[in-house]
Amino acid sequence: MKRTVLSLFVATALAGCDQATTVQTVDWYKAHDAERTAMVSKCRNNPGESDASPNCINAVTAQNHLTVEKRGYTKHEPINVLEGGK
Repeated sequence: MKRTVLSLFVATALAGCDQATTVQTVDWYKAHDAERTAMVSKCRNNPGESDASPNCINAVTAQNHLTVEKRGYTKHEPINVLEGGK
């Protein structure tokens, strides 16, 4: 019994150590066009496997931010109806 539990623990621990890739931030992907484009393409080509990875999420988020910035949308202060509309 101890061997089985120990084997499962070791297997689980080793499975989590496979993350050799560095996770880049959204700002990093905004600054590196080629890497962002390659990562977005990779994520869209294999959505079931890599779409939920941190790098895919950050690359797609960076792409979305840049697209919105190109369109000229501006951030507005939220309207608080409870305080007289200010």
